[in-house]
Amino acid sequence: MSMRTHSDAELWEAVTHNSNSAFSLLFDRYWSVIYKTVFSYIKDNEQSEEITHDIFLNLWRGRHTLMVHSFPAYLRASARYHVYRFMKSAKASPISYVDDWDGIPAPKVTNAGDERINAAELETDVDGLLTDLPIRCREIFLLSRKEDLTNDEIAGRLGISKRSVENQITRALKHLRIQLKALILIVYVALYVYLSG
Repeated sequence: MSMRTHSDAELWEAVTHNSNSAFSLLFDRYWSVIYKTVFSYIKDNEQSEEITHDIFLNLWRGRHTLMVHSFPAYLRASARYHVYRFMKSAKASPISYVDDWDGIPAPKVTNAGDERINAAELETDVDGLLTDLPIRCREIFLLSRKEDLTNDEIAGRLGISKRSVENQITRALKHLRIQLKALILIVYVALYVYLSG
């Protein structure tokens, strides 16, 4: 019997056991619906596509931990959450430029020890996310961010073009952005399930 006749629940069960074909069927079933839902709010083709792909990417990455009881309901909630985040970031207060740096108020006093611990934990988390990158891409990213080398310096050290360096850094940053979005969604879904239960 073809998997196309399977219910969403049956396909999702197969996805939790790493079935690419089941995931592709769910993707085909719901991609345009979710895209249209997102687009109806933000009216931006490219951003709507990116959000829709992020939703499905997060589903695949979280397939072993997500509790999806109703696939359409989960996708609608995820789409609303992504649209909300996008609209919130779009309404962020504009950046104001000042000539007098001394006139900028000093930040409030914080716990330096906690900040160091949080920074170290974040750095460890980011380092963990970088392990999925190809070795050369990871090496270039670390030379840029940890050793503070310029793109020209990295190109000279590795004997490659500056353009190659820029491409690899862009690839690493995109990878991190996708991974961090997936992590945020998993936390959001877990919190939603906890508060609903």
